[in-house]
Amino acid sequence: MAIYQPPQMSRRAHLLTVIKSILLTAVLVIGTWVIIALIYRYTFGRSQSLIFGAIGIWIVLAYVTIPRLHRRLTKLYLPDYYIGRTRTGDGLLGDPINLTFIGKKKALIKAMEQAGWIRADKLTLRTAVKMVTHSLMRKSYPNAPVSSLFLFSNKQDFAFQQEVGGSTSQRHHIRFWRSPRGWYLPGGFKADWLAAATFDRSVGFSIYTFQITHKIEANVDTERDFVIASLCKANAHVSVEVRKHFSSAYHDRNGGGDLIQTDGAMPFVTVSEIED
Repeated sequence: MAIYQPPQMSRRAHLLTVIKSILLTAVLVIGTWVIIALIYRYTFGRSQSLIFGAIGIWIVLAYVTIPRLHRRLTKLYLPDYYIGRTRTGDGLLGDPINLTFIGKKKALIKAMEQAGWIRADKLTLRTAVKMVTHSLMRKSYPNAPVSSLFLFSNKQDFAFQQEVGGSTSQRHHIRFWRSPRGWYLPGGFKADWLAAATFDRSVGFSIYTFQITHKIEANVDTERDFVIASLCKANAHVSVEVRKHFSSAYHDRNGGGDLIQTDGAMPFVTVSEIED
C-alpha cells in the first residue's frame, strides 16, 4: 500500500519558483495597467460610459489580477501540507476542516440524504449563472453548487446543502474530501473523509479579491454541531466520538475575508453500512 507523502521542494526548485513568481507578477501588473489605461481612455472620457468603465476595471481587478497575484504569492508563504484548513482556488486559506468521517462513500451519501441534506450540483458555468440569478431574485435552488475549495491539492469530492427560507443566499452546506491512502491526522488518528461545514448567511463581496461570494457565519462550530445533530436524529447507523482540544481554539478569516472561530474540537463520525 502506497503511503501518502507531502510534496517536497528542493532549495533550487524553491528559488526558481520565487523567480518565476516575481516575473509573472510583474507581467500581470503591467498587463493590468495597460488594460485599465485602455478602459479609462475609451470610457472615462465619456460621461455616459463612466459606469461601464468602472465595472470593467472591477472585473479586471477582481477576477483577473488580484486572484492571480494571490495564487502566485501564496505559493511562497503558505505551507503545502495539512494544517486543518482548506485553500481557495486563488490559494488563500479557506474554511477549516471541522468534521471527520469513517465509512464508505455510499453509506455516507445515504446517511446525509436520510438526514435531509441535498447533494449540490457540480460547479459549472451554467450552474454558477443559475445560482447567481436565483440569489438575486431570491428564488429556490435546492441543488445549488458550492465554490471549489481545495485540500491535498484536490477540490471537494462532493458537497451537500440545505436551503434556508427558500433562497440560495442562506444555506447550510458541507464539503467532503477523501483522505489520501496511508495518511493520518495529527495524533495518529485515521479517517476516510474530511469535511468542512459552514453556514452561508448572505451574499457579499470578498475583502481579499472583491469578488461576489457567499459570506459565512463566524462560529463554524455551530454548523459542525448542526450536521452531527441532523445525522444522529435521522440515522441509527451513525456514531460520534468528539475529541476535544484536537487543535487549539482560534479565530481567523477565511478566503472571502469572513471571520471564523472554533473551539478546536474534532468529531469523528462513524457511518455504518445501511441496508436497503
